[in-house]
Amino acid sequence: MAFPDGTADFRSDTVTRPTEEMRRAMAEAAVGDDVYADDPTANALEEEAAAVVGKEAAVFVPTGTMGNQLAVMAQTRPGDEVLVDELSHIRNVERGWGPAHAGIGWRTVATDGGRITPGQVDEVMELAGSMFPRVTLLAWENTHNLHGGRVVPLDVMAETSARARRHGLRVHIDGARIFNAEAATGTKASEFAATADTIQFCFSKGLGAPIGSIVCGPKDLMDEVRYLRKRLGGGMRQVGVIAAAARIALRDRERLVEDHHLARYLAERLAERWPGTADPETVETNMVRVDVAALPGDIGAIRQRLAEDGILTGAPAAGWWRLVTHRDVDRADVDRLVAGIAAD
Repeated sequence: MAFPDGTADFRSDTVTRPTEEMRRAMAEAAVGDDVYADDPTANALEEEAAAVVGKEAAVFVPTGTMGNQLAVMAQTRPGDEVLVDELSHIRNVERGWGPAHAGIGWRTVATDGGRITPGQVDEVMELAGSMFPRVTLLAWENTHNLHGGRVVPLDVMAETSARARRHGLRVHIDGARIFNAEAATGTKASEFAATADTIQFCFSKGLGAPIGSIVCGPKDLMDEVRYLRKRLGGGMRQVGVIAAAARIALRDRERLVEDHHLARYLAERLAERWPGTADPETVETNMVRVDVAALPGDIGAIRQRLAEDGILTGAPAAGWWRLVTHRDVDRADVDRLVAGIAAD
């Protein structure tokens, strides 16, 4: 349902607010100094998160962007390149940290929904380290944000990661929404994670915690991640007050299926009312891509009208309008949104 003031926010699943259970857990959390590894709640969260994705160890971090930075920095050297899909979040929407902080570049390939192929790995590696810079890491994104919340199938990841390893590459997963992939396919997050050395995922998106992400992988790499976390200013103190909410979010991750059903309902309502605006068959998780050209009017006027009715939406990009469902919107809010689009 909408926020207490009636606002329904479809901009992102990052807008969710902590539940009453989370707030109580935060208030009552046992805490210590996490830089000294003395925070029992953060330690418990790291153990639980590592177990869920089948990794040896984990490090709690403030944000997914920092988590991705740390995982990449721990597995590359300045001057290296990282192989990614050209629309990857890690390259496009994280404020240029790759060259700025890690001294690495991006080797991009065009894909269908983030599905990097073994052949693309072979092509990239043909001149890597000779004519071109070394490529030392393959980075996946699952689910894939800029491809509309699509899932990269496990078999694709397994085959391409195996090819990358034959070329000597390590593998990282930007799994900010990996549990959306799990909810959509029934494939366990641990199975996706098994195709990579490291995985980062967020508690503050669909899982609904107010803050926090985590990096998981082998203990030696996580020791390096923890070292680098302090270098980037991510060493936190009595962090149990936020780790407590993240533990509840992780426990309740199966509820993400509800967000997917709601997104499908939204796409169906739009397609029924204005054919061509959305395709329900392409809605795999909690994101709906809307073709702005098929809407009944100017998108700027539509968004303004919706905002006046307490419905927040993001600005369109490249002709597409992204609408995201999450715990704090429901069918009544979707119906309000559709009615607001129709009003003129």
